[in-house]
Amino acid sequence: MRRSAKRSTFIAGLALTLGLLAFGAAARTGQAGYIRVDQVGYEVGGSAIAFLVTSQPATGSRFKVKNRAGQVVLSGPVGPQAGTWGAFVVTPLTLDGLDAGRYTVSVTDVDAQPARLVVDAPIALYSAPMANALAFYQTERDGPDYVPNALRTAPGHLNDKAASVFLTPPLTHNDKIIGKLKPTGEVIDAAGGWWDAGDYMKYVETTSYVAGAVLTGVRDFPQAMGPRAQTDFTDEAKFGVQWLLKMWNDRTSTLYYQVSNSQDFQDSHVLSDYDLWRLPQVDDTLHAGDPDYIYINHRPVFVAGPAGSPISPNLAGRLAATFALCFADFRRTDLPLARRCLTAAEHIYDLADTHPGKLLTVIPFDGYPETEWRDDLEWGAAELSIALAVGGDMAPAGLPHRDPAYYLAQAADWAAAYINGRGDGADTLNLYDVSGLAHFELYRAMRLEGSGGLAVTPRALEADLRRQLRIGEDRARRDPFGYGGAWSEADSIAHGMGLAVTAQEVADLDGDYAPDSEAAGWIGNILGANIWGVTMVVGDGDNPTDCLQQQVANLEGSLNGHGLVLRGAGVEGPNAPDAVVGGFIDGMRKCPIDGLDDYRMFTGDGARFKDNVKNYVNTEPGIDLTVLSTLMFAWRMAHAPRDLGAR
Repeated sequence: MRRSAKRSTFIAGLALTLGLLAFGAAARTGQAGYIRVDQVGYEVGGSAIAFLVTSQPATGSRFKVKNRAGQVVLSGPVGPQAGTWGAFVVTPLTLDGLDAGRYTVSVTDVDAQPARLVVDAPIALYSAPMANALAFYQTERDGPDYVPNALRTAPGHLNDKAASVFLTPPLTHNDKIIGKLKPTGEVIDAAGGWWDAGDYMKYVETTSYVAGAVLTGVRDFPQAMGPRAQTDFTDEAKFGVQWLLKMWNDRTSTLYYQVSNSQDFQDSHVLSDYDLWRLPQVDDTLHAGDPDYIYINHRPVFVAGPAGSPISPNLAGRLAATFALCFADFRRTDLPLARRCLTAAEHIYDLADTHPGKLLTVIPFDGYPETEWRDDLEWGAAELSIALAVGGDMAPAGLPHRDPAYYLAQAADWAAAYINGRGDGADTLNLYDVSGLAHFELYRAMRLEGSGGLAVTPRALEADLRRQLRIGEDRARRDPFGYGGAWSEADSIAHGMGLAVTAQEVADLDGDYAPDSEAAGWIGNILGANIWGVTMVVGDGDNPTDCLQQQVANLEGSLNGHGLVLRGAGVEGPNAPDAVVGGFIDGMRKCPIDGLDDYRMFTGDGARFKDNVKNYVNTEPGIDLTVLSTLMFAWRMAHAPRDLGAR
C-alpha cells in the first residue's frame, strides 16, 4: 500500500542520517538515495531527464536502464550534479534515445529503489490524464445534473434552484461579516456549476476562467478535448457555461458573482460553508429549521451591483471571453445557446468598468486577491473578434457590434495597456493573470483580420509572451530540478502548468523547439520529477498526494492515494515552510492515519510539501488549479492548435 511505501521512504531517510553520523560522509559507500522520474512517462523522441537524489555526490556511479526483459538498453556514468536541495545533492540522469516501451532505471553504488519509466507517443501518455481531468470536473459538479460515480452518489444543493439574493456585506479587518445579510428581495436559479475547491463555494471569478480555458481546448484541440477525442470535454464546457448564464441576467443587466457564504458573522453563530465537513447532499436538510444553519440549507447569492451598473473589469473580461468562446464552439451544434452566449458577451463587455478601484472577486477579496484586469479585457475582446470573424454570419440580430475589427482594436488597446503597465512581467499564466492566453488569442485574431494600425503588433505580443517565459527559464536555471515554477510560492503547480502552456504557445508562434522542450521538462516536474517524488495531479502517476483537503475525497475515498481517489485533481502543491496551515474540522477523516510527515526530510530551498488533510496550502485541489493541465496535455497530444480559418 502507498502508506507503507511512504513509511519505507521515511525509514530510509532516517537510516541515511544515522549512517552519516556513525561513519562520516567520506567513508560511506552504497549511500541511500532516490530516483525521481516523470511518473506519467516521457515522449518518444524527446528529452528524458530523471533525477538522482543523494546525500553526497554520486561520483563514479553509473546508471542502467533495463527493458521489461531485463536487458540493459542504456547505461552511462552519472554526470555532474545540478545543485543541492537542503541536505541533498541532485544529479540529472539523461535517458534520451529510448524506444517506446516500459523500463526501469537504477544507479550503482546507491541504495535507491529502481524507478519505473514509460516511453510512448504523447497521445498514449496523456489520454489517461485527460480522462482523469474530465472525471475531476464531473465530480466537482453541483446541482441536479451531477454525474454519478463511486464518490458521488447523490446530487447536492438542490435548494440553490430558488436562492435568495443579497448585497455584498461589510467585513471586519479579519473578514467577519458585520451585522446581518441584506436581501434584495430577488430569488434566482443558481443551481449547477462546479464547486470551487475542497469546499462547496461557487464563484464566477474561477468558473469563468475555467470554462473559458476548457472551451479553448475544445475549439483548438478537437482530437484531444473535443468531438474527435477519446475524452470529450464538450458537455463539461457546456455545463460550466450554463451556470454562468444563470449568474448573468441579460434582461436586467445584473451580475451575480457568488453562491454560498464562507465567512463567519461578527455577532452571531450563523454557520458558514467553511464551518462544516460533510457531503454535499446533506446541506439542504441539515438541521433544517435551526437558524444557525439558515445559510447552509438556503445558500445566499451575492449580487455584483444594481441592474445596469458597471462590472468589475476582471469579471467582465473573462465572462466576455467565455461567452464568446461558447458562441464559437456551439454555433453549429446548439445555435440558440451560442447566440445567447454572444449577446451576453457583448453586453457584459460594454458594461466593463475601465477605471476601477479595488476589483471584485469573491467574499472576502483576499480569498482571490486579483489586481490585474487589462489582460481580462484583452482576452474578452480577442475572443469576441475571433467569434465574429469565424461565425459572424450566424450571429444574432441586435448585437451592439458586429464587426470583428471593432473588438480587435479593443483587444490591441488593452494588450498595449497591459504591456506598458506595472503588471507586465510580474506574473505568469494562472487565475490571476490571463495574458498568456489573451496575447496568443489576439495574435491569432490578427491573423484573421490583419494587424495594421493597431496599438500592438504581433511581434510585441510574442515578445511579451517570451518575457513571461523568461521568468520560468530564470527560475529553472536556479532550480536543481529545472522547474520553471516557484516551489516556495502559493499555487506553485498551477504556475508551472501555465508556463508549460506559454512555452508551447511561443514554440508554435515562431517554430522554436526549445520552449517546447522546456514545457516537457516542467510537466515532468509536476508529475513526479521533483524532490518529493510526488505527482501533483491525483491519479496521474504512482505516488500522488494522498490526503486531499476535499470533502468528498476525504469522506468517501481512499486515504492512501490508490483505489477510489479524486482522479485528475491538481493540488496547490509545495509552498513556503511557514505557510498558514488549517485546523482539524469535526467530521474530517484523519489523514495520514499514522500522523507522520513523510516528506519533512525534503524541506529545503524555502519550500515544503506536507501531505496532510489539514494542510490546505499543499493538498487542496481547485478547479482553477487543475484546468491548465488539460491545455498542457492537449498541446502535447496535438502539437498545434486547429487553424481558426478565414472568415
